[in-house]
Amino acid sequence: MAQSTDIEANNKAALAAKFDAWGAGTGSPYDLLADDANWTIVGRSAASKTYPSKEAFITEVIRPFNARMSVGLKPTIRNMYAEGDTVVVFFDAAGTARDGQPYKNTYAWFLDMKDGKVVKAHAFFDSVEFNEFWERVTPAE
Repeated sequence: MAQSTDIEANNKAALAAKFDAWGAGTGSPYDLLADDANWTIVGRSAASKTYPSKEAFITEVIRPFNARMSVGLKPTIRNMYAEGDTVVVFFDAAGTARDGQPYKNTYAWFLDMKDGKVVKAHAFFDSVEFNEFWERVTPAE
């Protein structure tokens, strides 16, 4: 049992540090993605599907998302839970889109970790809010 508790504490600490870095603009939780990580956006958003690698997810979602922002997202963790190799992060994030309007959403990420890296993720968020933003704002070149 102690080994599981250590893994849970270490995984939570690693994610908390990356969320802190994200808020400070010095890093992000995506730094913990394994190269072959699967990231699934659940639901019916414009980005909902399973991305088979870190590069696919970053290229198809994160870069186009950030290119639509004038002030990047800043996360506020509501809670973080860990059991075994799985960490759940429940958080809000807000920033400003290129058109000057705010973007705010609430997220729940279910992250499966191995050796300190995220190997599988399932992300939940308000797809109506996301889709409105995604369609309204043109990415910067």
